[in-house]
Amino acid sequence: MVASKVVSKAEGRLVRLDDVVPGEEARRIAAQGKDARLVQLVLDEAAEVLRAERGVLIVETHHGFVCANAGIDLSNLPGDDTALLLPKDPDASARALRAALPNRPAVVITDSFGRAWRMGQVDVALGAAGLLMVDDWRGRSDAHGRELRATVAAVGDAVAAMADLARSKDAGEPVVLVRGLERFVTRDDGPGAAALRRPRTDDLFR
Repeated sequence: MVASKVVSKAEGRLVRLDDVVPGEEARRIAAQGKDARLVQLVLDEAAEVLRAERGVLIVETHHGFVCANAGIDLSNLPGDDTALLLPKDPDASARALRAALPNRPAVVITDSFGRAWRMGQVDVALGAAGLLMVDDWRGRSDAHGRELRATVAAVGDAVAAMADLARSKDAGEPVVLVRGLERFVTRDDGPGAAALRRPRTDDLFR
């Protein structure tokens, strides 16, 4: 598992807030108590703003992620005037990393996301290569022979969350090696973490 922050840094996704010129919409939203320059960055990274209130911006990014502040990070960065954007194409980044590593291990690029109806944040898969992202049990039977109709295990997110527990947030360890998941590792790169994004047609909240 590889933290998205180190991938973003390697890909030059650092932005100086002093170089950002906020527009009218950014200044309007910022009046709720946010830095207008940060709001402008969020708007630039957003395909759609879903909610903006109480100082919180929930958006759908150009990647299709629904998250706070477009995943833009201000922590553990040099200086107080620097922001870090998510990788432009995390699945492509994961494929490139996998191709460069000996024996082509599965690669998952992770970041912390909040979750609807739940407190706290957990790491999720933003990009991946060589790992089964979802394990679809629909049509199989449970332990009592009943057909399963809705069970689709989010393998990529589960692995990302598990790996995050192996390190602390301030450890400065951008990579976690996970063993024992051979049954989920695939020969080809696969569809990546894009397979975890719920299609808009199945989104009951929009």
